Amino acid sequence: MAEHVILFTGPMGAGKTTAIRSLSEIEVVSTEAGNSERHIVDKATTTVALDYGEIVIGSDDKVRLYGIPGQKRFNFMWTILKKRAKGMVLLVNTDAPDPIGELTFFLDEFRELYDRGGVVVGVTRSDVLDGPSLDDFHEALERTNPGLVIPVFTVDPRESSQMQNMLLALVVNIEMRAAFGAVPAVAG
Repeated sequence: MAEHVILFTGPMGAGKTTAIRSLSEIEVVSTEAGNSERHIVDKATTTVALDYGEIVIGSDDKVRLYGIPGQKRFNFMWTILKKRAKGMVLLVNTDAPDPIGELTFFLDEFRELYDRGGVVVGVTRSDVLDGPSLDDFHEALERTNPGLVIPVFTVDPRESSQMQNMLLALVVNIEMRAAFGAVPAVAG
């Protein structure tokens, strides 16, 4: 059985907790607390330590799903959670004030996860407001990280099938890069 530890990153309000809840086959461990920054993102609660869930892909690939707090003041948890991760789902909400800036910030902050596994980007909330296009995100990735191959999807974190497709693309990417020696082999 292969095991994958995948980190869900991105700014507060991008849909990390919702994505893990839509994917997990176990009850999600969640550390939600009242949101003291409603002036930034208007939602009642926010993750303050982590979210955790699990899913089995195929017949025996277990994927451990960890969600980080989106606020920079909780970055000590980022350091702890990224140590074991082999890949990253980066969610960016297109209705944020600077979604391209958020994309480049989180990719820079968690670049080591690309280097030792893989990364996919999910653009959320594109149905709420016209923001940057997928081409805009691709151009920003090429400009800031030339040569990296990072798939970008438009997703709704509430839709399990969309999240499963994105997660499967990440797991396949990690396994293929490991098979070709581009990253360390996946532990089984």
